[in-house]
Amino acid sequence: MRVGLPRRVFAVALAAAICVPLSAPAQARARHDPAAGADGHFAVTWAASADRQSAGPAERSYRLVVRTSVGGTALRIRLTNAFGDHPVTFASAYAGLQRQGAELVRGSNRRLTFGGRPSVTVPAGETVLSDPLTGRLAAQSNLVVSLHVTGAQGPTSGHGMAMQTSYATTGDRAAEEAAVPWTDTMTAWYWLDAVSVRTSTAVSSVVTLGDSITDGWASSTDQNRRWPDYLSRRLQAATGSPVRGVANAGISGNKVLADGAGEAALHRFDSDVLSHPGVSTVVVYEGINDIKAHTGVTVDDLTAGYRQLAERAHAAGRCVVGATVTAYKGWPEYDAAGEAVRQGVNDWIRHSGVFDAVVDFDRITRSPYDPQALLPFFDSGDHIHPNDKGMQAMADAVDLAALRCDR
Repeated sequence: MRVGLPRRVFAVALAAAICVPLSAPAQARARHDPAAGADGHFAVTWAASADRQSAGPAERSYRLVVRTSVGGTALRIRLTNAFGDHPVTFASAYAGLQRQGAELVRGSNRRLTFGGRPSVTVPAGETVLSDPLTGRLAAQSNLVVSLHVTGAQGPTSGHGMAMQTSYATTGDRAAEEAAVPWTDTMTAWYWLDAVSVRTSTAVSSVVTLGDSITDGWASSTDQNRRWPDYLSRRLQAATGSPVRGVANAGISGNKVLADGAGEAALHRFDSDVLSHPGVSTVVVYEGINDIKAHTGVTVDDLTAGYRQLAERAHAAGRCVVGATVTAYKGWPEYDAAGEAVRQGVNDWIRHSGVFDAVVDFDRITRSPYDPQALLPFFDSGDHIHPNDKGMQAMADAVDLAALRCDR
């Protein structure tokens, strides 16, 4: 179980044309304690839950494209070797803005440092944060983190289903802004698992803890149409909402109770939810993989897991929103026994009072003519994963006021 992994800190100053430098006093405060001060704090703006991936070749550069949610200053990234068996060295690291494909906005690519050094070696099982630097990053930006990796052996740590095209090449090309050398494409994120920015203390983030539906499977690649993406755009457009950031902690195939496709939600809750800065609220939306696995999981088993997650969130001062489990009739593993568990679990989510609020994804996405099945208009075709329209409907169903947390 991965709990309480070591953390360090990073950030990047982008080009003057797209960034607003901090004032000198603010720079001094940031160097002294980047997370302290009544004028601001760090909040996560992007995240992707890491898991054990296949071995990655050494002497290779990766250009990873991610979408920010909340904007702010003093950008920093988090690199993880949580699932590695050997140390990994990041010989150089840069962050810039995407122009198109692997090409960056000219002049935006900036070197990242770690404890003042341009490279860092991360031991197996640990993570590292880069140094925060001056500069402002806008909300809803396509941020590009370029890493040159050396000495990689054995399994890597990363996120296998990104629904986003990233790039790789040989040699150290992290500093380059042109697309020419980046000939290899991939739809995974390696080593990078979080980005945070400094923002007002009145601003916070929400973490969406889930499985493949939250991860975005069946949504359009490179279009940021996962339901957490739609939620992020709603939050940015809303006036007066203190919740502005969204961190996606979905893992395809993930379960609440048992490890398998990633660590179980119960086992990764600290690292994938509570470790992120500025988080006020978590939305818990998973359980279908526990149900359809035919392992004998009961309503009591699953609701006990939800109760543990809620208690841990509350103990850490976070609010927790429970989401009902959506329909899956037509999926190969569907059966009457699993459907009975799903209905019992949803009844508990709606009425137990354990959660601070509830979002009824089941009611929003099910067919009025066959409540055990997804509405065909929202069905991607596999009868379990919503399409883009279904993802948007889910995000629209979230009461933004319910994400506010006074704990």
